[in-house]
Order: sequence, then C-alpha cells, then structure tokens
Amino acid sequence: ASEFLCIAWQLATDKGGVLVGQDDFEAQCAQVFANIGAALKAAGAGWKNVAQFTTYVVHSQDIPKLRNFRSREFPKMFPDGAYPPNTLLVVDRLALEPCLIEVQTIAAL
Repeated sequence: ASEFLCIAWQLATDKGGVLVGQDDFEAQCAQVFANIGAALKAAGAGWKNVAQFTTYVVHSQDIPKLRNFRSREFPKMFPDGAYPPNTLLVVDRLALEPCLIEVQTIAAL
C-alpha cells in the first residue's frame, strides 16, 4: 500500500450526529459498520482495503453479540473469508456515554 486511511471514532450516530439504537448493542453495531462502509466509500475504498480493526465495547456481555454480528455480516463484507485482524478492548465508557461500541479502522489504499 502506498497510503493508509485511518478511520477513528466511529460510533453509532447517524449523519446528523444522533445516536442510533439507544441501549441496543446490535443496532449500534450495525450503525457503526454502516458508518465505516460510508467512510471507506467516500475515500474510494471498500471492505477489501481494511487492514485492521480496533473495537471498543463497554460491556463484556456484548462480546457474544459482536461475534454474532461478525458471523452474520463479515461473510458479506469479506466474501473471500480473509477477515482483517481485530483488537477487542472492554472499556469503562466511550466519549459519548450512551454508546456501547466504537470501532477504529485502518485501510490500505
């Protein structure tokens, strides 16, 4: 890769900055990854360009929900089955307290 795209602070907010999925991890997870997809597209990239994820969750109890999301959605995003590495961290809270998940993405262009 000659360039890297760093997509930070992806939370479950819509284009207007309004939280999507209050108290609903799965809805927030879907919104976060939709936001990442939009950011990749805006940079002329796609899921195939993703080199790494760092995922922050507020509740360890949501880890199985994250696994379910990945099992269901990643085959669509990464049809070749080559999923990028992902560091998972459980944190006390995120910058916007009602948010349950945040994902940082590094893409190789």
